[in-house]
Amino acid sequence: MGSIERYIVRTTLGAFVLILFSLTSMIWVAHVLKEFDIVTNQGQTVLLFVAITLLLVPALVLVIAPLAFIVATAYTLNKLNTDSEIIVMNAAGMSPWRIFRPFLIVALIVAVLVGTIAAYLSPRCLRELRTVLTRVRADMLTNIIQPGRFTPLYGGALTFHLRERRPNGELIGIFVDDRRDANEHATFLAERGQITENESGTFLILEHGSVQRQEAKQRDPTIVLFERYAFDLTQFTGSATPTFNATERYWWDLIRPDLEDPYVRANQGRIRAEFHDRLIAPFYPVAFAVIAFAILGPPRTSRQSRALSMFMAVLAIATIRLSGFASAVFGARTPAALALMYVGLGLAFVIGLALISRGTIVEPPASVVSALNALQARFARSIARGVTERSA
Repeated sequence: MGSIERYIVRTTLGAFVLILFSLTSMIWVAHVLKEFDIVTNQGQTVLLFVAITLLLVPALVLVIAPLAFIVATAYTLNKLNTDSEIIVMNAAGMSPWRIFRPFLIVALIVAVLVGTIAAYLSPRCLRELRTVLTRVRADMLTNIIQPGRFTPLYGGALTFHLRERRPNGELIGIFVDDRRDANEHATFLAERGQITENESGTFLILEHGSVQRQEAKQRDPTIVLFERYAFDLTQFTGSATPTFNATERYWWDLIRPDLEDPYVRANQGRIRAEFHDRLIAPFYPVAFAVIAFAILGPPRTSRQSRALSMFMAVLAIATIRLSGFASAVFGARTPAALALMYVGLGLAFVIGLALISRGTIVEPPASVVSALNALQARFARSIARGVTERSA
């Protein structure tokens, strides 16, 4: 690899890393602010909260990396054109393939990154996220409800209060306010209690207490004393063993899914679409590099519109990627729709490589350029007229 190629690789790769980090950080922060109720409403520690949200980063990178790469490629090509470096390289006899080679090298690096994340890292982190959230929900009373605090759950339909939790797990001074049933309001008071789990579910066993029930159509409440009362928590705790969906399964699990799995039997179309979507995910960065270089790579003079070429490149890449998304969505119900993602990638490679090999400069039709120039001139005259009228 020559010095020019190393320069292009270094510029493109540096821009890619910076853009990827910036976009991922922005989206991650937005998600952190959205999910902050895990700390405020469910009593979890900040450390656990950060760990949970960081598990989403690989899934974000999987979507953002190809986009960050195309922005970095466009930035590098625009820089080379603006500084007339591509013109000089072309005049020196460098073939388009040699100029394209450093972009292809970076595209392959990004493809390996995307393939690794798609096959293993993203589902691994999403599985861990699912397991942690399931454990948090299943451990509701022991982890979320803190002594001395009134803890509302599920929109305030259920409120718990404990005076004390002893080292052996015994709960002292229990208050439970249950408003889940619109026809009945129940309040439980108990001296002590214990959480137990069996094959029937999870229960809070209350001892030496009372329950006050107020029916909606009755004026006076009913108070009942009890020695032991089992308060059912099963519907709130969720399953201790999480069920992983298609995005949370490793790629090799999608190749030969377990047909005995109830989720697989009910979602075979989703499993199939996810398999194909992850299979071609590493090819998108390479296809984007081909399309971007085919449109933005040829040498251009200062008189030729680079803005329109940039718009055409973005439009072509967006069309390819959106067709892939649409194919994955509709392919879950219609297997034939999955062919669309392969057709889009195939056309991108064939057309892009043909343009590169011929050295064709892609320009919009003259009529479109004339119409845009006329619109720009009219807009400029309107602004100038407005400035003149305000000055007068």
